Amino acid sequence: MEVELHNIYKTFGMVRANIGINLKVPAGSIQSILGENGAGKSTLMKVLSGFIQADSGEILLNHQPVIIQSPADAIRHGIGMLHQDPLDFPPMKVIDDFILGRSGSLFLPRKEAGKEFMALQQKFNFSIDPETYVDTMTVGERQQLEILRLLWLGAQVLILDEPTTGISALQKEKLFETLRLLASQGMTVIFVSHKLEDVENLCDRVAVLRRGELVGEVLSPYDTTQLVELMFGKILTLGERQSCNTEIPAFELKDLEIEDYRMKIEGVNLKLCKGEVIGLAGMEGSGQGILLRACCGLVRPVAGKVMVDGHNLSGKSYHDYMEKGVAFLPASRLEEGLVPGLTLAEHFILAESQQGIFINWKRVYAQTEQRISDFAIHGRPTSKVETLSGGNQQRAILALLRNPLSVLLLEHPTRGLDIESTIYIWDKLKERCRQGASIIFISPDLDEILQYSDHILVFFSGRVSPPLDANNTSVDHLGQLIGGKGWSDTFVA
Repeated sequence: MEVELHNIYKTFGMVRANIGINLKVPAGSIQSILGENGAGKSTLMKVLSGFIQADSGEILLNHQPVIIQSPADAIRHGIGMLHQDPLDFPPMKVIDDFILGRSGSLFLPRKEAGKEFMALQQKFNFSIDPETYVDTMTVGERQQLEILRLLWLGAQVLILDEPTTGISALQKEKLFETLRLLASQGMTVIFVSHKLEDVENLCDRVAVLRRGELVGEVLSPYDTTQLVELMFGKILTLGERQSCNTEIPAFELKDLEIEDYRMKIEGVNLKLCKGEVIGLAGMEGSGQGILLRACCGLVRPVAGKVMVDGHNLSGKSYHDYMEKGVAFLPASRLEEGLVPGLTLAEHFILAESQQGIFINWKRVYAQTEQRISDFAIHGRPTSKVETLSGGNQQRAILALLRNPLSVLLLEHPTRGLDIESTIYIWDKLKERCRQGASIIFISPDLDEILQYSDHILVFFSGRVSPPLDANNTSVDHLGQLIGGKGWSDTFVA
């Protein structure tokens, strides 16, 4: 199905999100919508998929004008969108989630739907158990479920908004394989991203947005420098690695043992010095998340000790860890990190310790304006967090951190951020390190782990490696270890 957007305008108050955008996407192609955070990518795709309506402009499908006023309208016209945060129902079983949105009888036989589900996923070599619960699945598996559901509902145009955020390299490879297959069958795939590597490896053509405007269209093969200049109007560099040069202990794990219903992690020993950064690498679900939560009191260890500045906090609550200067930032922005319905100013009130009975709103707004400026958040003190782009929500979470801190535990700290924002955020985090804070972070991006870590722990099916020196480790080596290869050669007992 060919998609055309004619002169699309969309504003939110004073923010001009889309400014006169004209774009044609041929049928059977993989089209990238590339741009920095806040460039208007997601807004444009939400207009196309019916989640919001344009102020003016026209949408044509196969040269015929259509009116799309809701996601239900969009799917009836053959357009489905997979959002950055999957729109599913974690407490439900896969097959029940799959059936949702189907028109016709409310009580579609689960047995019939199950057969269709299995037949559909067989085409893509997926292996999802229809009777499992959605909240036990990885982000990559939830994406697969959403793709199957949209195809079952009749989607001929598939929009994916930052789909590689928070998934492993192997899951990304599987996703790309699926998208190439769909395009070869005549589907139109629109891939929204700020990741140049993903766009270069997958997409046939690129449309670049900057500050709400379409600033260029490029066909494969691509010149990376040209794409960066189109996105940001300048060339960006990561800069030199900044290594830790202190040996003052700040945080320690001694023979830590953790269990949940999926896996057991044993014998984790780690010593973290002030200013040091440790990256956790591994496929999603290999144990990084549960270890990070055990380091801040959200998960209670079965055995071993967690020491913060010499204090044994094993078995203590998250509040006790916070009082000792430990902060945890989760990957799920709107589920765990922020409170939908509250403004940025209200979030900063909650994040700070309050004095007195009454709130000094003048002071709050001044502080919020300063945080917005410091973290380059595209929003205002009165902006509700759910109206911000994914990247700006991530910046807001980082801006909520108190000062000073002893240990920062970060789950995908640059999730959803473009290159410029990633560099900016890590500059902020490294500034915290220079002030004495230590960092442990999870990232699926091995280049990010190597660039910003002093040492790296690799996870594989509940096994945890001893710390690896990031200066003497490569992406290829990490990839082998993450896949379970080379453990006996690298780690001699």
